[in-house]
Amino acid sequence: MKLGFVGTGAITDAVITGFMKSRSDIDSIVVSPRSQDIAARLAEMFPRVRVGSDNQDVVDSADIVFLAVRPQIAEEVVKELKFREHQQVVSFIAAVPIESLTSWIGVPVTITRTIPLPFVAELRGATAIYPPNDQIAALFSSLGASVPAEDLKQYNLFSAASSLMATYFGLLETSARWLEAEGMPYDQASIFLKRLFGGLSHATDASNEQSFEAMASKFSTKGGLNEQVFAEFKENGGTKALTLALESVLKRIEQR
Repeated sequence: MKLGFVGTGAITDAVITGFMKSRSDIDSIVVSPRSQDIAARLAEMFPRVRVGSDNQDVVDSADIVFLAVRPQIAEEVVKELKFREHQQVVSFIAAVPIESLTSWIGVPVTITRTIPLPFVAELRGATAIYPPNDQIAALFSSLGASVPAEDLKQYNLFSAASSLMATYFGLLETSARWLEAEGMPYDQASIFLKRLFGGLSHATDASNEQSFEAMASKFSTKGGLNEQVFAEFKENGGTKALTLALESVLKRIEQR
């Protein structure tokens, strides 16, 4: 199997790192020379990775081409490339529909949209895929899990949910700054919160429960402090604000 990556940013870095940890059936990976530092580092770290002379070299050398460029330049980059008929194309490009990519490519290819997250580098990702594609799903399953979307609406919902990462860190930062304001050194607060939330993440992975509400009950004593914080968070508009933000993000995704 020969892979090529047009665009060499943080997600390409994470995906290739994960593939090199998890796959022995990849003969070669060619990356575009853009983002020279990342491309050179990947080629130095992994013997199966080389830096292509340009983006067309990437496409010519690959069975599966991964498009990992910014949406703002996607049309310009893709239209310049010549793809082979029936080549596999995997798009990481946010909010660019398959119809647009098909028009820009101009020859019949198989296009799959995906949402890889940074954790694929540690084989802990959950990558949404649309439309379902067994070969691409198998690739991303080796990076943690692949989650095929049943339709475009579900894929857009996965995309909206993936926007929660900054909010997660914002919750940690707000908590750390509150502890600091109450007299605890920020570094100490940071260590404690990392361990607390890291433990919760592990417990979530290990749980057989499907409902997060059921998981919460296991960590909340009736009338206790955990129950109080969530109740006040909800009463003060926390859950409503989160729901409204997700609805706003979904609307933005669908309008594009």
